[in-house]
Amino acid sequence: IPRPPFFCCDNHAATAAAARSNLLAAAMLRLRRCVLTQLLSFPSASPTSQIHRLISAAAPAPSFAVQDYLVASCGLSRAQALKASTKLSHLKSPTKPDAVLSFLAGHGFSSSDVAAVVAGDPKVLCSRVEGYLVPVVAQLTGLGLSRSQVARLISYCQGNLHLTSIVSKLQYYLPLFGSIDNTLRVLKRGFYLISSDLERVVKPNVATLRDSGLGDCDIAKLCIRNPWLLTTNVESIRAMVSCAESLGVPRGSRMFRHAVSAVAYLSEEKIAAKAGYLKKTFRWSDAEVSIAVSKHPILLTRSKDFLRSRSEFLISEVGLEPAYIAHRPVLLSYSLEGRLRPRYYVVKFLKENELLDCDRDYYSAVMRTEKVFMEKYICPHMEAAPHLAEDYAEACRAFGCHCTDNASLPPFIV
Repeated sequence: IPRPPFFCCDNHAATAAAARSNLLAAAMLRLRRCVLTQLLSFPSASPTSQIHRLISAAAPAPSFAVQDYLVASCGLSRAQALKASTKLSHLKSPTKPDAVLSFLAGHGFSSSDVAAVVAGDPKVLCSRVEGYLVPVVAQLTGLGLSRSQVARLISYCQGNLHLTSIVSKLQYYLPLFGSIDNTLRVLKRGFYLISSDLERVVKPNVATLRDSGLGDCDIAKLCIRNPWLLTTNVESIRAMVSCAESLGVPRGSRMFRHAVSAVAYLSEEKIAAKAGYLKKTFRWSDAEVSIAVSKHPILLTRSKDFLRSRSEFLISEVGLEPAYIAHRPVLLSYSLEGRLRPRYYVVKFLKENELLDCDRDYYSAVMRTEKVFMEKYICPHMEAAPHLAEDYAEACRAFGCHCTDNASLPPFIV
């Protein structure tokens, strides 16, 4: 009688299981022989230590703690290290960073220089020392940069410091901006100048600014605040120059640089709106607005609150005529609490006590430097008003803290 099919299946399954068991036993035997061979090859060590050795060899190496390295070896704060580590996630060992730090230290970079470099450009730790850092530092110091200045420059570059480009650009920018420090100040705000095309972009813009009557010193001061002026299109520069001239500021005048800086961020609509606000706030005529703006174009950049507070003080409290202010708009540029108010109260006190010549007005007092103001308005009256110097100093401090409580003000102010 033939066996049912399921008996045949059971027989085959049993056979397969037996085969797998035999294979496993053979594998275990080979493993034991391998371990014994390893143990016997080191007779001086105990079997237990050899087993640990084998296990340790198979275990993965501990990961490189980038953040800890940045703090301990580079001098970064925890916050700086956290930010910098995102750009160094691929680092698996300190080999390259150690070489970079060793190079920097060996070439006179202080710990603060190193921290500035790494915080500004963390990827510098992955640089090739011989192929990159050695020629970079040699060329930059050859241009007259100190180690500290090289460190500042590298920290600004954000990984884009290409030797050929940086050297050729610095050879142009250094004489234009007048000094290494000025150049670094410009590059800090606009490192894109290093990657900009000198012949097609930068030089035409510089030529346009020079044609408008600005000297290199003016251009340097202008670009420290607005480095993008050298990389915008030349038509925009011409439009700014034309707009500045339309304010009534002559080309080549001392104020022309300030006029260009003022209109650099303003559209014609914004200029018209600010002129209208000046007219309303200071009670000026159109002609007086033009006079004030031509003498002090930075007025166009001041906030409404800034202008309103000075109008209220100078017109309502000091009693100056609007036309008087329009012809002396520089008054509006000084600190209200740190200069305008304290000096007004000194002048008022002296006049009320007949201690001040009538030809010395408030404007003259405001325009003096602190040293000259003390010599002309405070020191001559030490006997007649022995507390004047102390009261003036206290007024500057009090108003500097926006103190408006009369009980806490100096006697001559109250």
